[in-house]
Amino acid sequence: MIVTLIVVCEVGFWVLLAAGLAARYLLKMPRTGIALLLCEPLLEVLLLVVTAIDLKNGADPSWKHGLAALYIGYTVGHGHRTVKWLDGHAAHRFGGAPRPPKPPQYGMARARHEGRVWLGSVTAAAVASGLLLLAALYVGDDGNTDSLYGWIFVAWRTAGIHGLIALSYAIWPRKAPEGAASAVPARDPEHVPDLLVRRPSKDEEQV
Repeated sequence: MIVTLIVVCEVGFWVLLAAGLAARYLLKMPRTGIALLLCEPLLEVLLLVVTAIDLKNGADPSWKHGLAALYIGYTVGHGHRTVKWLDGHAAHRFGGAPRPPKPPQYGMARARHEGRVWLGSVTAAAVASGLLLLAALYVGDDGNTDSLYGWIFVAWRTAGIHGLIALSYAIWPRKAPEGAASAVPARDPEHVPDLLVRRPSKDEEQV
């Protein structure tokens, strides 16, 4: 049942996300769209409650409960980034907003970006570990909690591997191809504040 609920929550996440963006940009109902997007955390709450009830009813802690904790942790650590990315592209495609900027590809800017993404994985591991520890305390000495503690190790091992990958971008930063236009981003004068735009003098205008 737990695995089925995880699948339902995952499908529900994308359904609510699509419905929220459609209501916001296609149907021009921004409040309804925001309300649908705010319903997404309820899926994680539902999964948490069902997992706790399953343990309370005498189910032995297993990989299913650990997977549920990791899913909730991942949603907390990375879900907002997914929603923000899709919202930006929907606003560009249907709302006339500028195209969302792509993440940096080279140098220390790329390393900082990877570091911020890695912090999401650390948050996911911390949330999952907290839920797994609470589940182990909830079960107590009456059940086998080895699988729950094993999933804590899995969570931090995953975050550690991700951290090494992110660190590699700082130790060996990617260099932009020589002469590439993306090496130095061009500024669009239309998006530069007026105070930063040099206006031509009267003599220059006459010329």
